[in-house]
Amino acid sequence: MVIGPDGLARCPWGLETADRADYRTYHDAEWGLPVHGDDALYERLCLEAFQSGLSWLTILRRREGFRAAFADFRIHKVAAFTDEDAARLLADPGIIRNRAKIAAAIGNARAAAELGEGALDELIWSYAPDPAGRSAPGTFADVPATTPGSTALAKDLKKRGFRFVGPTTAYALMQACGLVNDHLAACVARDTSR
Repeated sequence: MVIGPDGLARCPWGLETADRADYRTYHDAEWGLPVHGDDALYERLCLEAFQSGLSWLTILRRREGFRAAFADFRIHKVAAFTDEDAARLLADPGIIRNRAKIAAAIGNARAAAELGEGALDELIWSYAPDPAGRSAPGTFADVPATTPGSTALAKDLKKRGFRFVGPTTAYALMQACGLVNDHLAACVARDTSR
């Protein structure tokens, strides 16, 4: 745990510094809180995929650029993107310009659209483990990179046509969207009612 300038204990990555103010806001107000809705979950899935190999701070700082470039992550709009849209995205300095990740984001919108309204939310949340069976991690050494549940979720998503969703990305999605609560035991943002 680290104690912030406000005197509160947080997960070490949530410490605010002059160059990382975005982390504290994300840590305190978003990470680990339940996220529902197909478009909201699609956004988190895309951002987790774009983050692969990069720092999360890079993604946070470009989040508004991603939202603008990807039609606010409205699944039906991104599913209709054309080759011209993909070319536009590859030239957009407000996002991560990775051809494979852009293609995956568009393809994943199409896969989500094929599932039908509400189905992405239902699918992802069907992999939420029973919180009663998990104790709060004491240190980040106690937080896994993958779990059997994230491996199963990744496999299920891939079976349905999703890309860039390996077990590590699936677990990061589960953490970010509140399927699991990996705030450390003494963290101010840990709410035992989740």
